[in-house]
Amino acid sequence: MSAAHPWLDLANRPTEALPREALEERIERVLTLTNLGYMATIGKNGPICSPVEFYSEDLDIYIYPQPHSPKIKALRRDPRMSFSVANTMAGWASAMGVQLFGDGELLEPGTPDWEHGMTVFKYPASNWEVGRPIDAVPEGELLRLRPTRITLTEHFLRRSGYAARQFWERDPDAAVARTATV
Repeated sequence: MSAAHPWLDLANRPTEALPREALEERIERVLTLTNLGYMATIGKNGPICSPVEFYSEDLDIYIYPQPHSPKIKALRRDPRMSFSVANTMAGWASAMGVQLFGDGELLEPGTPDWEHGMTVFKYPASNWEVGRPIDAVPEGELLRLRPTRITLTEHFLRRSGYAARQFWERDPDAAVARTATV
């Protein structure tokens, strides 16, 4: 047992689920701590997982993808994807991350959804980093993941009597069927 963090003891395995509003706040918090995530799709020869820059609005993820990349070709064949964000940890007490699941949507330039997404995606910073004028609006498709389900892992929750693994479903009735774990 850890003297510093006795609530991490293996015997402490709460199963209590967070209230939905608290869970959504924690998920959003994880999505604001970094803008690097891991996008997984189903390629012709198996899974493809790539680190990508992202920005979020509420629980939606926006990615400006390379247009002919293997992950985008895979997404055109099969829109199912997973997206993971894990924050730097210094042991189990600080371990926290999310995994989002759903269908990726490629938004066409000029559409209302694309226009809105470009207000979320911080392209001026990306432009500066790659040597483009910061005010040049990218012209390609924008990827949006509006997740149908999310898994949050945060071991610090155990300290307050909640399960370290929490499940969010877009349909609140489906969320009741899943049990928080570990």
